[in-house]
Amino acid sequence: MSESELPDDNLLTIEQALINLQCDDLGLRIYAAWWLGRFRVKLPQAVDLLILALDDEADRTEAGGYPLRRNAARALGKLDDRRAVPALIKSLDCEDFYVREAAAQSLEMLGDSSCVPKLNELIKTQSFQINSDSEPEHPFDAFLEALGSLGAVNAIPDILPFLEHPVAKVQFAAARAMYQLSADPEVASQYGDRLITALSNKDLQLRRTVLSDLGAIGYLGAAEAISQTMAENSLKLISLRGLLEKQIPLAIPPQLTDGAVRVMTLMDDLL
Repeated sequence: MSESELPDDNLLTIEQALINLQCDDLGLRIYAAWWLGRFRVKLPQAVDLLILALDDEADRTEAGGYPLRRNAARALGKLDDRRAVPALIKSLDCEDFYVREAAAQSLEMLGDSSCVPKLNELIKTQSFQINSDSEPEHPFDAFLEALGSLGAVNAIPDILPFLEHPVAKVQFAAARAMYQLSADPEVASQYGDRLITALSNKDLQLRRTVLSDLGAIGYLGAAEAISQTMAENSLKLISLRGLLEKQIPLAIPPQLTDGAVRVMTLMDDLL
């Protein structure tokens, strides 16, 4: 971003956000980290400061969380600078669940496979323990999704057990990863179909999760099921857009694939 100032309806200039990220006011620092990611300020100085924020010890909640680190980790995934990869890999060991989750998601966005051994180690060595709120002890879904997106075929044996994880969204993440990593289209479709079945789950939040998973993998076989899911049309459109984005590269201009036409028709019906 070469502009020194964003449009008038934004509360900060880039310069002020960078200053705030280094000030003593923790609230301003947290907001600045979020802001730099939100507006994708792809400046080396912004990346450097956010990397430093991943080691922050000043902003810590009574429960032990690190809000500034969370926002910094999330922002770094949006700035497309792989200098952040080593620091994000280190953050996968942070005691804050949400820092670990954000780090895995950002590593997935950056697309650097150097994090694969660490992610594989984390799913291999951790137990399936869940806490009193029936949530996993670790953000396994984020770890699995990153491994799938990064093409970590060697991790398949360690991903497969998560298909039976006691937490549904982790099962879905494993199915999503296996779809992406399966070389045989018929095998991949089995995992895609497993996600289609999950669209009938009674829990709306889980249906939303599956819509996101299907959109991420672009499974064309799910198109009609997505359009008929009991969920918000806005989320169904986002999911279908993911399918469409997988179809566009397959087309020979000016023609569209049959799959693209099929998805676009379903999208039109939801508008």
